[in-house]
Amino acid sequence: MIQQLVHIDQEIFLAINQGLSNPVFDWLLPILRNPYTWAPLYLFLVIFFIKTYGKTGILIVAMTLVTFGISDGISSHLIKKTVKRIRPCNDVEFKENVNIRVRCGSGFSFTSSHAANHFSLAFFWIVLFRRRWKYVLWLCIAWAFLISVSQIYVGVHYPFDILCGSALGILVGLATGYLFKRFVPSFFKTEQV
Repeated sequence: MIQQLVHIDQEIFLAINQGLSNPVFDWLLPILRNPYTWAPLYLFLVIFFIKTYGKTGILIVAMTLVTFGISDGISSHLIKKTVKRIRPCNDVEFKENVNIRVRCGSGFSFTSSHAANHFSLAFFWIVLFRRRWKYVLWLCIAWAFLISVSQIYVGVHYPFDILCGSALGILVGLATGYLFKRFVPSFFKTEQV
């Protein structure tokens, strides 16, 4: 049973990693999964939250960092070190099939911390802003999804790593979002922008 799941995971991996291969994705997807690509967005959001929402904006920034820390801690330090799944680009029996488009890294694969972290942020922000900003739901999900799928395309994660990392991130983001909602209910009583 487990071997069948691993085989299905590898087949889906190959369909994305090799089957979607093209010069545009070869250029774009490594950029999308690079954390430095998003640094200007993060800086903008910090400034925007504080400038727009004042003291509550500082709480939003702090809780964004807490959300990131929780998802990264669970994914990187708890799950990866327990499960110890080898990355597809490091798997001696499988890596000859992998188109490696970025440095592989020596860490473990399950769960994807990129997926966990970005989906946690996305869903935290969705809980906070879905009634204020019309398109926040789809923008956040698309952003997290593209970064996550890029991990498969560049050869560093299997789809199951992404799926479970995304699920973890969604749970963490919803939990921290609803905690924020519980402890700062005044933020949710203002009108839609």
